[in-house]
Amino acid sequence: MMDKLAITGGNRLSGSVRMSGGKNAALPILCASLLTADTLHLTNLPRLNDISTTLTLLGHVGVRISLDEQDSVSLSAACLDRLEAPYDLVKTMRASILVLGPLLARAGEARVSLPGGCAIGSRPVDLHIKGLQAMGAEITIEHGYILARATRLQGARIFMDTVTVTGTENLMMAAALADGTTILENAAREPEIVDLAECLIAMGADIQGHGSDTIIIRGREKLHGAEYRIMPDRIESGTYLVAAAMTGGDITLTDARPDTLDAVIEKLREAGAKISCTSDSISLSMTRRPASVNLRTAPYPAFPTDMQAQFMALNSIALGVGKVTETIFENRFMHVQELQRLGARIEIDGNMAIVYGQESLQAATVMATDLRASASLVLAGLVADGETVIDRIYHLDRGYERLEEKFNQLGAKVRRIR
Repeated sequence: MMDKLAITGGNRLSGSVRMSGGKNAALPILCASLLTADTLHLTNLPRLNDISTTLTLLGHVGVRISLDEQDSVSLSAACLDRLEAPYDLVKTMRASILVLGPLLARAGEARVSLPGGCAIGSRPVDLHIKGLQAMGAEITIEHGYILARATRLQGARIFMDTVTVTGTENLMMAAALADGTTILENAAREPEIVDLAECLIAMGADIQGHGSDTIIIRGREKLHGAEYRIMPDRIESGTYLVAAAMTGGDITLTDARPDTLDAVIEKLREAGAKISCTSDSISLSMTRRPASVNLRTAPYPAFPTDMQAQFMALNSIALGVGKVTETIFENRFMHVQELQRLGARIEIDGNMAIVYGQESLQAATVMATDLRASASLVLAGLVADGETVIDRIYHLDRGYERLEEKFNQLGAKVRRIR
């Protein structure tokens, strides 16, 4: 049987809570361990299902892994004995494609299953393949697997016609061991890419321009081990801030990175929240009902698609009408019908949702459809009258560490039904 979450609505969030390491920063950084025969020691690693899947995959390839009780892991890829990522590991997590670039650059070959579909829409891997081909790799696709070979990758100038986060990460890792200079143009600018670049630099890579849309990588003969602390999770932080704004709360997030959340903080201030930040903490207090906000998702530094569902929950109890436009994923409104079960008034018009704010929501049984959609249902449950039960919360466990524990620490009533 799958776990469920039961949430009793109506409690104000208050107090302080520590943010976990970033899932989307940790996944590529774990794969970067493949680029060296030395040990990579990582701290601030979140304990999540996606992280476990990645560690299982790295173990399958031959990486020796030792996890400690806290939040750190040591990875040693001295002998890579199976240069493949099988379908049964890739299908549960699309980020598994991130082993392709490092395996090819370090071992000269890789066999990686094509990722299965993700519920929120297609995320093609053709840009990863085109970029590696530009660096001299021979790539064929057979029986659902990408087969890649290269004696040594060559630096190249690669223009990506759409912004791709995992594509930028894969090519940056591959280029770190290539012969010559690689220039990635129209590169993604997400903070997680900056974090990966900083980790690679700690391992001896020569990278410039990360955080801008042109990244220059001068390939090295080899990389060495390093110790690196993974950045805090900006989407987890954003989710707790929205929860506090919806419940009229007063909270402080510690171990957070406000500089990665500008677009989210701006929208929360627009909704009426008072927010103050230090370099590693964010405090929010809300003394009135939120005002509706209009938002449009776009690649970083614009408003993140991973926060769209949470703001839809906020708009559903806000004063006024809010328009939410999704430009990144084609079917990322699957939470709408579940929010409607809780009494939200939302109309969909193409890639725009129009949310008519209401005084209150009513508890119901709802079902999580993807990771961020499930977060929006938790937030709605925090303010709904009665007890909301959320089914299929394995989606939540992919991206939120100890969710019920953290919310309860802030005064919510959330329990897991096993």
